[in-house]
Amino acid sequence: MAHVCEICNKGELAGNNVSHSHLKTKRSWKPNIQRVRAIVDGEVKRINVCTRCLRSGKVERAL
Repeated sequence: MAHVCEICNKGELAGNNVSHSHLKTKRSWKPNIQRVRAIVDGEVKRINVCTRCLRSGKVERAL
């Protein structure tokens, strides 16, 4: 599954793990993406949406 929200375009971020001795290794932060049935342009579609968009009401779920 793609780690990108289809509503707000929130995606994966990259950075470093920093140990106590200050060694750095690459790591990533992934948004909490859910595949939901939503009403888009009057029809039901399955879209990938972050939980922030679900919670804030930017997506109308099809139940």
